[in-house]
Amino acid sequence: MGGLNFNEVNWEEMMDAMLATLQMLAISGVFTIILGLPLGIVLYLWGRSQEPVIRFIYSVLSFLVNILRSVPFIILMVALIPFSKSIVGTSIGVLGTIPALVIGAAPFFARLVETALREVDRGVIEAAQGMGASTSQIVLRVLLPEARPGLLAGVTITLVTLVSYTAMSGMVGGGGLGDLAIRYGYYRYEMEVMLIAVALMIILVQLLQMIGDRLVRHFTRK
Repeated sequence: MGGLNFNEVNWEEMMDAMLATLQMLAISGVFTIILGLPLGIVLYLWGRSQEPVIRFIYSVLSFLVNILRSVPFIILMVALIPFSKSIVGTSIGVLGTIPALVIGAAPFFARLVETALREVDRGVIEAAQGMGASTSQIVLRVLLPEARPGLLAGVTITLVTLVSYTAMSGMVGGGGLGDLAIRYGYYRYEMEVMLIAVALMIILVQLLQMIGDRLVRHFTRK
């Protein structure tokens, strides 16, 4: 560590990179939840259906979700460059990274939602059905409230995953701390910048995990 010189670090550039990472995380996180939550609910409902047509549609949808989940994010991001350009007009920077982040994370979050809903006590659902509750009422008044701790845990895991995705986006000009770490740490071998960027990402992940864990504990019924 004696060879490191942190006095030459461009702190303004570091803070700009941190802000870009937070922007990517916030925007992609919101859209991931908006898309992933209903997708997870649909997967849960259709997965329980006994109708052959619905079961077939579920199998196709589940297969597509698994494909998107299995593709490494860096490869997915490169493959989506034309799509990102057509949607937001660019494939680089914060804006150009958002489509790939959402498409990469939404299927992952949807599976976590489906898993959380499956853990809801079957007796509670049957009681609501016995009182004549509709499917939408069961989802909104029974499933989502009962699965809240699991859903919050899923959001936390997804946000932490998105932090790592934003870092990987730096390989293709996505900006943020990952881009800074790659440009200075790999291409210029300025270890000080890379170490600080990594430390900031670790702190961000720890904060997200701590907040998520506290929310899960708060909403978990004793």
